[in-house]
Amino acid sequence: MIGRLQGDVVEKHPPYLLLDVQGVGYELEAPMSTFYELPGCGENVVLYTHLLVREDAQTLYAFRHVQDRSLFRNLLKVNGVGAKIALVILSGMDVRAFTECVQRGDVDALMRLPGVGRRTAERLIVDMRNRMEDGASLQAVGESRHGSTSVHNPVGDAVSALVSLGYKPGDASRMVSEVDTENRSSEDIIRLALKTRLA
Repeated sequence: MIGRLQGDVVEKHPPYLLLDVQGVGYELEAPMSTFYELPGCGENVVLYTHLLVREDAQTLYAFRHVQDRSLFRNLLKVNGVGAKIALVILSGMDVRAFTECVQRGDVDALMRLPGVGRRTAERLIVDMRNRMEDGASLQAVGESRHGSTSVHNPVGDAVSALVSLGYKPGDASRMVSEVDTENRSSEDIIRLALKTRLA
């Protein structure tokens, strides 16, 4: 199991990134909460990882904080929740916000995330509340999220990332068009679009 990587950021195309670790390029998939905190291309970063092995693929997921990875792993244990939904959740809210959602039983807040219907939201609240009561670690992440500069078309990258998160292309374009994109990185645009959508 690969649990941690340290290397230089080579490419950022949310939700995918390429990390150079001593000459070996690792293709990683990450939630937007991680992209918000990535340094610029060419800079060094430490990421916590989770390797998911299926019959047809082996995917390495990356997280800026160990708490994010812990939540991701707990979400995968919930019946009907796969890696895609887990990434959507971590892209739409941080660990603290998700924990508060579960504690309040806020089904509506979870349903604002793409791909999360009422049944899934209710199941998440019940299962994750039980895990927290059983002592599962879902510590809140207190650090702020910082964007970084994208070397690609920030608006186009933002729309593509939102589509990858489950939004329809038309909805993704509309979400991006409703925020101020001038002089912003794709990560900042996505963050603003998600914040507006989930408000």
